Amino acid sequence: MQKLDANLFEEIIYDDGEACCVLFSRKSCHVCQSVKPKLEELEEDYEGDFGFYTVDVEEQKELFQRFSLKGVPQVLFFNDGEYVGKMAGEKDIEDYEEKIEEILG
Repeated sequence: MQKLDANLFEEIIYDDGEACCVLFSRKSCHVCQSVKPKLEELEEDYEGDFGFYTVDVEEQKELFQRFSLKGVPQVLFFNDGEYVGKMAGEKDIEDYEEKIEEILG
């Protein structure tokens, strides 16, 4: 999972319009650390079709605030430069997969 800063976020999400998800998390959050391996597993399955990114909310506070997020982990989904949903907290890998399939159509 590639780590994004504000500039990369703009480029990948809005300029490139890639179908992707972005995990907003912090290193000290144990729930965040359990979500990441699930997304990394899916990343292998969707390589080339769907992007997987991560944002450290302590390093990128303005990105966290831009989406009015309350707490972490939050997984935001984007397609064609548009926000298309989010999942808060820890979910089953099938829940993430279902959302990805929905986006990819």
